[in-house]
Amino acid sequence: MATKPKDRPQAPAANAGMQKTSNGQAPLPEAKLKQIYSTMLKCRTMEEKIRILFKQGRFSGNYYAAVGQEATEVGCAIDLRPTDTIAPSHRDFISNLIKGTPLKSMISQIYAKKTSPDQGRSSPAHCGYAPLNIITPASTIAAQLNIGTGVALANKMQKKDDIVMAFSGEGSTSLGFWHEAVNFAGVHQLPIVYVIQNNLWAESVTVKLQCKVDDLSLKATGYGMPGITVDGNDAVAVYRVASEAIHRARIGGGPTLIECKTYRWYGHSEIDPAKYRDPAEVEYWKSRDPLPFMENYLQKYKLWSDDFKKQILDDFTKELDEAIEFAEKAPFPEPEEALDHVYSFDIRDRELNRKSWTPTVLQK
Repeated sequence: MATKPKDRPQAPAANAGMQKTSNGQAPLPEAKLKQIYSTMLKCRTMEEKIRILFKQGRFSGNYYAAVGQEATEVGCAIDLRPTDTIAPSHRDFISNLIKGTPLKSMISQIYAKKTSPDQGRSSPAHCGYAPLNIITPASTIAAQLNIGTGVALANKMQKKDDIVMAFSGEGSTSLGFWHEAVNFAGVHQLPIVYVIQNNLWAESVTVKLQCKVDDLSLKATGYGMPGITVDGNDAVAVYRVASEAIHRARIGGGPTLIECKTYRWYGHSEIDPAKYRDPAEVEYWKSRDPLPFMENYLQKYKLWSDDFKKQILDDFTKELDEAIEFAEKAPFPEPEEALDHVYSFDIRDRELNRKSWTPTVLQK
């Protein structure tokens, strides 16, 4: 079932962020605007390169690109502290780049090499990084929310002001995992921000067959927390909304539910041709590409130049190529290593046996 133009959930106009600013709202600091754009550009560049590597057969498995959704993740996560936690889904590989996971570690994870944070155990695209509190995602949809909610409970019990940013797609809101996590956080006023990346499609099922309301943020009312819907392709708007929710969580105000209306350009994964989607729908959302929007925003404040973009791409492409070369030369784990770092119980002597494990940490 293709979503026809007249039936599409309408996001705010592409210039909505600028209109707000012209009405008296102060623009963000210049350095922050440039940081948001450069991070989005790096995320797009990395994912498009990974897609090429997959098509070339350079690594096995699959990949779940978030191309088109960069404004949502960057706007929400760019200001998180190292001690804050991200609970990502399989489509949130870029959250590692945003929070600062070394690129060599990330690409090693894609290649399932021993130099990856999980030492080659959860490839592909299930990348977590313990030193920066990025939970390793699982293929079980919405399972990361329960883990993230548990971390938020621990933060509250320990009286920390660290928060959790939990990402999920609109399809996950139909599942019990999602309800259990959000309901528990609402009851206990936990320091967590739930971000629904509503990209209109849960694999091959349109959101119109998942939920009767147009704005999924309305679900927040049932859990006793604020809910807000924002244009997920407007990085500035997302940043402002997320900043407020993060601050609220830090000072003990409890959780917030944010719905970001956005779109993934490609299929559910690299082996999904997405023929079930109307090509006109895809082109419509590509015309609302968050990167040119941000470029126009920077131009408005005289912060843009072609040389600025070229320098970002030149520097990052070099770093990315070095990470790919590193990963391709790195060794795979030995088959018997699959038995390492697991718990066992010997019923005869009732002793718990395990091998210690320290996450692989690479220098940037």
